[in-house]
Amino acid sequence: MKYKFISDSHTHSENSFDGNDSVAMLSERALNLGLYSLTVTDHCECNEYYANNVRSDIETSVHDIMKAKAMYADKLKIYTGIELGQPTQDMKAAQEALSLGDFDFVVGSLHNLKGEKDFYFLNYTKDNYDNLLNRYFKELLELAQSDCFDSLAHLTYPFRYICANPEIKTSVMDYAPQVDAVLRTLIKNGKALEVNTSGLRQLIGTTLPDESVVKRFRKLGGKYVTLGSDAHRWGDVGAGIEDGLNMLMKCGFTHFTIYSKREPVMLPVL
Repeated sequence: MKYKFISDSHTHSENSFDGNDSVAMLSERALNLGLYSLTVTDHCECNEYYANNVRSDIETSVHDIMKAKAMYADKLKIYTGIELGQPTQDMKAAQEALSLGDFDFVVGSLHNLKGEKDFYFLNYTKDNYDNLLNRYFKELLELAQSDCFDSLAHLTYPFRYICANPEIKTSVMDYAPQVDAVLRTLIKNGKALEVNTSGLRQLIGTTLPDESVVKRFRKLGGKYVTLGSDAHRWGDVGAGIEDGLNMLMKCGFTHFTIYSKREPVMLPVL
């Protein structure tokens, strides 16, 4: 490996509704790859928390992570995480979820607009994409203004699916003022920006967000950047993390961030 510290801070086990493998399998993969640390951040879709009994999944996730911590204590740093999806749509659910474990790291994400399906399921046309994206960035700013998370996940999430329609010619730069508002809020509140490498394995072909946004975050004074593969199966653990570190260096970052007990830990990019 080129880098001394390779950490994957966004992964999902079978305790996520769309996850496939056990925490133990994710941990074994991280160990075999020689990762410095692994954070398991199973899904908690707050807008569905009560209807889908998400509490049970989170409790099982925390239990499994604690077992893995004990099993790999002298071999691999494993952190207890959670991905709060749409926390501002149900803050009561978000706060209850955070009470279910001694979390090291909380990822905040927005997978769907209020009253809408996940962006994955939407049909994008030249007539509707702009409205959807403007609404997305408005709600994303609300999330950024909240204090329930440590790092904002995959800022350009909808673009991962919009790019599948070749008739739509747009990019995140078309929404620069909205993006700046989100980035400035993260910086003001001492929050991290996630570089999500899942896009490197998908049609969009870039990290989420891409280099232009990460460079802008740095220019505005951003300090904390986390890296996550967003793996939903053991084989994707650590995928693209070295590419993400390469990009951070290009953008002028000398350190990236992992979280322990909700506190940022700076690791050198070397």
